[in-house]
Amino acid sequence: MTENPARLSAWVHGQVQGVGFRWWTRSRALELGLTGYARNHRDGRVHVVAEGPRAACETLLTLLRSGDTPGRVDLVVDDWGDGRAGIIGFEER
Repeated sequence: MTENPARLSAWVHGQVQGVGFRWWTRSRALELGLTGYARNHRDGRVHVVAEGPRAACETLLTLLRSGDTPGRVDLVVDDWGDGRAGIIGFEER
């Protein structure tokens, strides 16, 4: 039986714009086989949406909180749901 895909929505706070954070996140997500996007917001946060196996999404979340990202991550607020499908690849928006 195949596991239903999970959807991670993570709001990343800190100095995460203009430092290669979205590119780094995209690279990690693709390595994990995830689809989704990383998008800058006007208030300085980056919104990461990733879909795929729950374990791979959890790994991405751990990486976002690791302290080994470009810039400086102060806080990651995560929310989980069921994958919605329809997202192809992983984009920087």
